[in-house]
Amino acid sequence: MTETSRVPRVGFLLEQTLGHVTHSDNLEHIITNDRSIEAAFVPIPYEVKGMAAKIPGYGNWSLRAGLLARLAVSALERSARLDALFIHTQVPAILVNRPMKRIPTIVSLDATPIQYDGFGSHYNHQRGNSVVERAKWVANRNCYKRADSLVAWSAWTKTSIVEDYGIDPDRVTVIAPGVIRSAWTPPADMPSHKNVVRILFVGGDLDRKGGTALIAAFRTLRVEHEHDASHIQPRLELHLVTRAAVADEPGVVVHNNMQPNSDELKALFHASDIFCLPTRGDCLPMVLSEAGAANLPLVSTPVGAIDEIVIENETGLLVPPDDVRALVTALRALIDDPELRRRLGHGASQVVRRSYDAERNADQLVSLLHKAAVR
Repeated sequence: MTETSRVPRVGFLLEQTLGHVTHSDNLEHIITNDRSIEAAFVPIPYEVKGMAAKIPGYGNWSLRAGLLARLAVSALERSARLDALFIHTQVPAILVNRPMKRIPTIVSLDATPIQYDGFGSHYNHQRGNSVVERAKWVANRNCYKRADSLVAWSAWTKTSIVEDYGIDPDRVTVIAPGVIRSAWTPPADMPSHKNVVRILFVGGDLDRKGGTALIAAFRTLRVEHEHDASHIQPRLELHLVTRAAVADEPGVVVHNNMQPNSDELKALFHASDIFCLPTRGDCLPMVLSEAGAANLPLVSTPVGAIDEIVIENETGLLVPPDDVRALVTALRALIDDPELRRRLGHGASQVVRRSYDAERNADQLVSLLHKAAVR
């Protein structure tokens, strides 16, 4: 094979925190089978184990991620030449400055640090003083400028890259993380359950993801439902997939040990009627595209890039964060109207088909990597 026709070797350095784990798993699953590139995947773990936890400064995630990424690039280059790098997110990319000067690199991110600062309190994140924040801004801007190109998970993210960091918009491509649709589409022979309406919530951090507000709203709905004798009512159930401990109460079913992408989790989506994530702080939760692929109407909040997938009265309903009354109203509308549930669920599946198909979006990413590898 000639040099010009050689399959490019690409290193994928992927942050392993929160929803980025599922994104990494999906990318590896899809791109491993793509014969147009030779992909080498290296996870950048968040956890600190053993003696490493005692190293001064190693508890800082940015420093730790950057050092791990630099070590990963060195290890990959020792085994064979790298034609390109893909680094998600910018956190591990910031310290990969020298390798990025010689290896064409695409940096991917779900949110800029400025955006993250806007709701960082929900992640126990605090802004530093003006000197620290200026240094952070410079480091991230330099990282964005060094990159061959940037991938933003959403138009919301791209806007901040361009406006807050002065990056040329032509260097930023919006590619959503997406979902493997075939894995989440309900089977055609799913049994109906007209006597029950199931509301599903998935969020490890119950409070940040709005689960506390949802439980309060469900409590109100259940009382109203029981006292409404105007017609025969279906039973209401709230299913919570979370790490948190939740007190027992009627109609609430807690799933503490569900694993991402598991068959058990998919079956729970397929058995539900409404997906609700009234989150207080988020960028673009991947679980919304999973719910859309499962034909579920979406109820969420207009934070981060959520309103790019939860489109009012097209794919779902939006409510303000922490507004229990508005949440009750939105859920009541969907509980009482099966046709509205069907229409919004269908709308959600179509938006996922168009913009959040992980296999199609991975193809777009591979095309960008091919372009970067020949520069």
